[in-house]
Amino acid sequence: MSQPTAKPATGPFPDGFLWGGATAANQLEGAYAEGGKGLSIQDVMPHGIMTPPTEGPTQENLKQVAIDFYHRYAEDIALFAEMGFKVFRFSIAWSRIFPNGDDAEPNEEGLAFYARVLDELEKHGIEPLVTISHYETPLNLARTYGGWTNRALIGFYEHYCRVLFERFGSRVKYWLTFNEINSITHEPFISGGIPVPRAELTEQDLYQAVHHELVASARATRLAHELIPDARIGCMIVAVPVYPLTPSPDDVVKAMDLAHASYAFGDIHCRGAYPGYLLRHFRDNGIELDITDQDREDLTHTVDFVSFSYYMSICESADPRAEKGPGNIIGGVPNPTLEASEWGWQIDPQGLRVIINDYWERWQKPLFIVENGIGAKDVLVEAEGSLTVEDDYRIDYMNDHLVQVREAIADGAEVLGYTSWGCIDIVSATTAQLSKRYGFIYVDRNDDGTGTLERYRKKSFGWYRDVIASNGAVVDNGVTVA
Repeated sequence: MSQPTAKPATGPFPDGFLWGGATAANQLEGAYAEGGKGLSIQDVMPHGIMTPPTEGPTQENLKQVAIDFYHRYAEDIALFAEMGFKVFRFSIAWSRIFPNGDDAEPNEEGLAFYARVLDELEKHGIEPLVTISHYETPLNLARTYGGWTNRALIGFYEHYCRVLFERFGSRVKYWLTFNEINSITHEPFISGGIPVPRAELTEQDLYQAVHHELVASARATRLAHELIPDARIGCMIVAVPVYPLTPSPDDVVKAMDLAHASYAFGDIHCRGAYPGYLLRHFRDNGIELDITDQDREDLTHTVDFVSFSYYMSICESADPRAEKGPGNIIGGVPNPTLEASEWGWQIDPQGLRVIINDYWERWQKPLFIVENGIGAKDVLVEAEGSLTVEDDYRIDYMNDHLVQVREAIADGAEVLGYTSWGCIDIVSATTAQLSKRYGFIYVDRNDDGTGTLERYRKKSFGWYRDVIASNGAVVDNGVTVA
């Protein structure tokens, strides 16, 4: 099924556009118990977000070794440089800096590791984009304090941020406070370190945790502006366009309500106060948050830019008979006009143009696409005397999405850059598999933990290198996802 193609944009991307790739510490570093690192919630999630956490680390948790970036970072960064990366998004593992989360002093071995990573990036002229908290709350903060339901975490997080800004502020220009912060309403453990199943978590406790994270994000923003005024600090949200399943006004209102659930996080980060529709939700559901005057002042410290992940769009319907779709994290009804990936994520390149325009018009803040890509079961084959992956499906997918980014820029949106998700194969967050691969670089490791960890360039490696070298001029308007 081919996607409708909008009028082609012309010309390359803007000068200074930041091309690169994105990763997360828990999905690529490994070395989960090395260098003074403490346990994070990821160490008790051997099967990703699809199953409940275990009591402790287990041998089948692929993230314990992941792809061994902790020991192979120089080799991997050299491959990113070969592709021409202008920027590399990575996260700092909170428990590598503060093993328990509430420690008085940071772990110097952890800081030294990230200093070495920054050294390597600087050597290759690659700009770092650092996520401060990416789905790996220190386990002690989850079990002892109840995660972000506890106000104490605001102070622990602020202390952590201060250490990062003081140590690395002169070396890092772009910072993100929390990865996909709006996902906490769907996945409270991975996103908020809350050790209570979603079905058992009260709306009161959930939104109190949301509030604490929002205040912490605002405090980090204020602190960054004070300590490193030349830096730019942004929020990061899951971007999912919500279409009404039919033209029925009931479906339109239902889609609006679902969209509000994600808009709220951007509205607060960009406007500095709770929006009216969220306050109404609180009133209608008897939710009374503990919000101090200091909290309200903190929230006025707004972000410099909005970053987001984009993988899919969804539909919504007021009809209770409409079936929810598999795979889509925030629910929704499958769109009958779209096809889906192997994992049920619907493929909608034009939805990316829709969301960029939507966010730009709503917030008037620069935008940064920091995750986009397609997970697939790649097959390593021999071609011209070397091992590779013939991943034309990935090239088609990314090409079609980049056409729509260019369209959105032509529409007038300010877009800072694009970092493809899992630019090197990493462990999946949702399933904890290595067979769900996103990268331009194949890593020889399997779901059972076997493999050499050798790296191989996929066909998409050369394609993305050419995209970057031409500043997007080689992106083909004529290709569509079949």
